[in-house]
Amino acid sequence: MLYTVYILECADMSYYVGVTNDIDRRLWEHQSGIDHQAYTYRRRPLKLVIQEHFQDVNQAIAFEKQVKGWRRAKKEALINRQWHLLPELSQRYR
Repeated sequence: MLYTVYILECADMSYYVGVTNDIDRRLWEHQSGIDHQAYTYRRRPLKLVIQEHFQDVNQAIAFEKQVKGWRRAKKEALINRQWHLLPELSQRYR
């Protein structure tokens, strides 16, 4: 099974980070607003800005937790595939 860590850009320009084993279903759930308590409910429409795939669910969950802890600049470096900026952005924060 394939697991996907994804980032959505919300209408208020915030980011939502999640993990799923069915990205199409999960995006539909976010966009349709079936959960009124969800972070994304009042922040629609949403745009999928990046997705990373994993074979191992534990790796996917660990990566999701890691990215959720990142500040905006580091998430944007990931979204823009600017891998070389990630170490620098980590050090600047400390």
